[in-house]
Amino acid sequence: MFEDTQFVDVRSPSEFEEYALPGAVNIPLFSDDERAHVGTIYKQQGKEQAVKEGLKITGPKLHDYYEKMKETADAAGDKEIVVYCWRGGMRSRSFVSSMQMLGIACTRLQGGIRSWRKKVIETLEQEKQSSRRYIVITGGTGTAKTVILHRLQEEGWPVIDLEGLANHRGSAFGNIGLKRKSQKQFEFDLWKRLEELRENPYVIIEGESRRIGNINLPDFLMEGKAAGTRLNVQLPMKERVQVIMETYAPESHHNEVVQAVEKIKKNMSEDVRERLEDALQWQRYEEVVENLLTYYYDPRYKKAFEQYEQEAVIINEPTTVRNLEKVRGYLQQHTARSSVKS
Repeated sequence: MFEDTQFVDVRSPSEFEEYALPGAVNIPLFSDDERAHVGTIYKQQGKEQAVKEGLKITGPKLHDYYEKMKETADAAGDKEIVVYCWRGGMRSRSFVSSMQMLGIACTRLQGGIRSWRKKVIETLEQEKQSSRRYIVITGGTGTAKTVILHRLQEEGWPVIDLEGLANHRGSAFGNIGLKRKSQKQFEFDLWKRLEELRENPYVIIEGESRRIGNINLPDFLMEGKAAGTRLNVQLPMKERVQVIMETYAPESHHNEVVQAVEKIKKNMSEDVRERLEDALQWQRYEEVVENLLTYYYDPRYKKAFEQYEQEAVIINEPTTVRNLEKVRGYLQQHTARSSVKS
């Protein structure tokens, strides 16, 4: 459906920012302030007065709506134009009627985006009963787990990139250079990926904690991870430092790096804190990274790894390329690969 449809979201900008359907264009009937104003009138004076106020606001904007819709329709080509609001009510109904009268072919999404939200929640709940097998890529910070996952996904392996879906790299530094994503949007994107992998008897994920930034992972993923086969990726310290330097580009995000270090440095000794502060002051970022790995991330990871060390398949090569080859080799030997969308 998504490939053949151009969605138009007529909700307010903040609603759209929180959660939207794939590829949707936002043509808001009301600004955030206007929506709040109409809502207040609805509560205090009733529906009729709210409708009148809504018409007073939207009437002068009709030409702008038309121009934006025409531009969207021209860009969409042969795709069907589907308009939605939250419940599929007055906002999308009135918008579609106006556009149709002006000669723009479009339809309304019955039930609005709320109907999709309901479907997403139901599907994620049902996933608890799935018999899918989980293959979990684990490893310390900077071992290029995400690089390996991305490459496998490009090759057609059934990867669920949880950090990519959450738009967060899963550490104190995980949001550097990235835009925050809402829980609702994450769950929709996760549902969409699960639909793409519906026929696969197994999926490949990274070993994440319950929270990735502000995102909470659903129970079925945590249970799948706990019961899954673990491939533990290891890499020499020098390589790990370079992976992190390339991933986070700290020289371009100095203030964000300083703020992230401030959050976690209380967990380190005074000597290490002083070294970090000095290295940050003089922007010796490789030194910062190595100290964080040695004195913060690795001790915490080691404690977690000890719980399943005996069950893990160790992937320990000197380079990421070699580790990728080993992971791929394991998958080829132990799974039946299916053709899936990347």
